[in-house]
Amino acid sequence: TLIGTVDLKYDDVSYATVHQSAFLRCGMMPVQPIKELWWFKIGASEERVYYYDPTSVDAALMKRARRSSRDNTSLEIHPTQLSDEGEYKCRIVVWDNTGNSTEPSVPISKEARMMLKVNVPPEKVEITHLTSGRNLSLRCKSEGAKPPADILWTKTSPDGVETEIPDLSKTREIEPAGELYDTAEQIFYQLQENEMIAKISCVVRHHNTNTTIYKNITFVSPAIQNALKVTIQRFAEPVLYSSIENQDGQDNKAGLVKISADPGFKVPYNTSVTLKAAAPGVFPEPRYLWWVGDQTGIAGRELRIDNLEEDKSYYVLAENPLGRVVLEVPVHITTSDYSQWNDSSRDGDVNEGDTTEGLDTGAIIGIVIGALIAVFFIGFAVWYWTIRDGTQVFSPKKEKPHTIDEETVPFRSTEKPLLRTISTQTLEGRRSRREPSI
Repeated sequence: TLIGTVDLKYDDVSYATVHQSAFLRCGMMPVQPIKELWWFKIGASEERVYYYDPTSVDAALMKRARRSSRDNTSLEIHPTQLSDEGEYKCRIVVWDNTGNSTEPSVPISKEARMMLKVNVPPEKVEITHLTSGRNLSLRCKSEGAKPPADILWTKTSPDGVETEIPDLSKTREIEPAGELYDTAEQIFYQLQENEMIAKISCVVRHHNTNTTIYKNITFVSPAIQNALKVTIQRFAEPVLYSSIENQDGQDNKAGLVKISADPGFKVPYNTSVTLKAAAPGVFPEPRYLWWVGDQTGIAGRELRIDNLEEDKSYYVLAENPLGRVVLEVPVHITTSDYSQWNDSSRDGDVNEGDTTEGLDTGAIIGIVIGALIAVFFIGFAVWYWTIRDGTQVFSPKKEKPHTIDEETVPFRSTEKPLLRTISTQTLEGRRSRREPSI
């Protein structure tokens, strides 16, 4: 652009990316001696940004501004901020004697105005999804860009071939966020039968800053460790099967199905248990189906078991369009002691003076049996020594005359009453031989 007798070259609009350098051109052709150089930012008033006097002053009134090394009159700002956007004015004062060296030089002032546009790449990209079987609802959002970013979708096959997803059904929204913009786009995609996809990508492109951001959703099928392919009556085709007892938990591979139990996989009798299934990293989201024996399956992440009374094995199916697996989940009873449930029926708390607190049923039974054995041996010893010595342990009392049965052989009382007992036992034995058994 020619201004008077001085050729000033400048750009009507200059672009810069935030946090990088901005270049505002204001050069002279031909180059002439400079008397003064001024740079202003135009707003409600002219804000001085830079001043240069070759004789004494080289002052940056904006700390991030400096004269460009390209031509000594253009302006550079580094690092650029979004607030730097706006209109700028370059004023150059030169000495001009119109080619006559005998005449005194005359200062000539020339000005040029230009706009600076500051572009901002997307600050954040998020992708969210909802799945229902083979139906996918995907939403991608780009935040904090200026101008708004563009969004497109691609899918990548397992062998790495990337293709763009056609605009079958999508909605786009652009929302201002202060001086920046958020862009959101949602698509609906249906996986075809036997369609193999490794990932779907939201591609955010910001042409003004030459920025491209990929946000991927990787397709992962459910997986288990130490799997066997088995045939289960519930399913028409063989499935991969294993037990949680074969899952070591050390594999960090994405998609492993994990089972947790609250309060645990080994519980006391009559305890309620909640089993929970999860498959971190699996996409699309798997569906879960629980069953035991030949009972009807229960769908959902969790299975509630009320008042478990015996060891049982439960089964869970985890399935998405890419694959399915079955895990066996054994739950065990740790004890068959029912007395704790009887004790729990008592009203109130346990008394502080209860001396049996802390003893289990086995210990109590052992103490009782030991006491009975001790009593038996003491009684046997007393009986034995009584027979041997022919004496009674306690002081003899006067006995009333005995009445003898007709079937009992009569005998006279002797000094040793125990002999009568022995004879009576013998008789009873004889009587039993005369009478037929029933």
